[in-house]
Amino acid sequence: MYQVDIVEAKEKLVELIEAAMRGQEVAITQDNQPLVKLVVIPKQAKPNRQAGSAKGMVWMSDDFDEPLEEFKEYME
Repeated sequence: MYQVDIVEAKEKLVELIEAAMRGQEVAITQDNQPLVKLVVIPKQAKPNRQAGSAKGMVWMSDDFDEPLEEFKEYME
């Protein structure tokens, strides 16, 4: 793990980010106490999507767009 003081980190932020992107862990310290650790966020694999894969799982009632009884008094 690479450690750098916060003052130096302000000056070298781009370099530190590039180091993290290469897989190096970078710890930013203040008064020799670690404050922040820069690490790369791994890319998440995209799920294999397939058109029509949810067919039959979703349905809509025949009275879907009918007024609700609970709101009848508001509709008069």
